[in-house]
Amino acid sequence: MEHYSKERNEAEEIIKSHILWSMGAGAVPLPIIDVIAVSYVQSDMLKQISRAYDVNYEESSGKNFVSAIASSSLARLGASFIKSIPGIGSWLGGVSMAVLSGASTYALGQVFINHFENGGNLFNFDMDWAKRHYEANFEKGKTYATDLNNKEKEKKQDENPDKATVLKKLEELVELKKQGIITEEEFQAKRETWLKKLNL
Repeated sequence: MEHYSKERNEAEEIIKSHILWSMGAGAVPLPIIDVIAVSYVQSDMLKQISRAYDVNYEESSGKNFVSAIASSSLARLGASFIKSIPGIGSWLGGVSMAVLSGASTYALGQVFINHFENGGNLFNFDMDWAKRHYEANFEKGKTYATDLNNKEKEKKQDENPDKATVLKKLEELVELKKQGIITEEEFQAKRETWLKKLNL
């Protein structure tokens, strides 16, 4: 298991939260507006990562870096324009743009983490290296963003389950008790927990 610095651990959490925000922004059903919203989220991410590494951040420079690096992936704009197609275009564009936005945010975050981890700042930035590193992390970011989004959905489902989910969980508990995997006390406690989620 890798041991990261305190700064890197904090930065990874910042990236994680901004991936979710950028996926939400990317799903906005309005062409171009989604790209602007995602860019704003990514600029805020860079500001927070800079703060975590105690790196001097300038708003204008930060926005320029984000724009220059992320613009190398034209797929984001392509997905945005798909939304302008009547009917299914909006749905397809929203789905792909959300994932691409999350992937882009992940890749950008990794660029800045690696740069800052090696003692870099916003005044000694190698743009060619940054673009290569961004592209190398973009594909990985698609999987990371999709998995993260699915986990968030599952978490929300557990916190606010529908009746079908609760019934399924109760059936699973009954089976676990039958197999002797959980005790009667554990069964009753877990049963009570799930029933409370439906206010029963």
